[in-house]
Amino acid sequence: MREVPAGHPEKPQGADGFKLLDRMNGGSHEELAVWALPFLPIKSDARILDIGCGGGANLERLLQRVPEGHVTGIDYSSVSVQASSEYNADAIAQGRCDVMEGDVRNMPFADDAFDIITAFETVYYWDLPAAFAEVKRVLKPGGIFLVSNEDDRGDPEVLELATKIPGMIIYAPEELEEPLKQAGFAIQAVERKPKIGHFAIIATK
Repeated sequence: MREVPAGHPEKPQGADGFKLLDRMNGGSHEELAVWALPFLPIKSDARILDIGCGGGANLERLLQRVPEGHVTGIDYSSVSVQASSEYNADAIAQGRCDVMEGDVRNMPFADDAFDIITAFETVYYWDLPAAFAEVKRVLKPGGIFLVSNEDDRGDPEVLELATKIPGMIIYAPEELEEPLKQAGFAIQAVERKPKIGHFAIIATK
C-alpha cells in the first residue's frame, strides 16, 4: 500500500482529518448520497457494506433503510473508523452496525456476505481490477453494488483540482463500466443528474 501524505482526502489523518470528515458528512457529499440512495431497492433485513465509510453519515442513512438488517462500514483510515464509530455509536451498541479498518483489495469478510455494497466518492483511489474482484467476492449472488461519484469528468475545475491531489483519478461512468464488467458484474443502470455531474452505477453479481 502506498504512503498517503497527511491532509490527503484519500486517507484522513490526525486532527485535520476529523475536521475534513465532519465536512464530508454534509455539503456536496450529503447531496450526492441523498440523490443516489433512492436508486437502491433495499429490503428491511438487508446486510449492507459501505466501503470508504468516512465520517459515518452514509452508514446512518443506510441503517434507516434496514430496521431489521445490519450495516458494516470499512475504511483504511483509522481516523475515519473512529469518526464513523462515534457517529453511529448507538447502532453499534445495539448490534446493528460494525465499523472496521481494512483495505478494499483484501477485506476481512466471508464470501457472499452482503446483499448490497456501496462506494460513495472513493473509487478515485482504487486499484480497480483488484478492488472490484474483492467486492464481487463478498457480495451475494444477485447482490447489488452501487458506485456513486460527484463528477463525471464534465467539470473542468474538478479535473484541475484532481491534478493537484496525488493518486486521484476522476472517472466518467463508462470508464468504470468496463472494469466492472471484466470483474463479472452486470450493469443494471447508470443514473445521472443533469448539469450537476453526479452519477450512480447500479451493478449486480
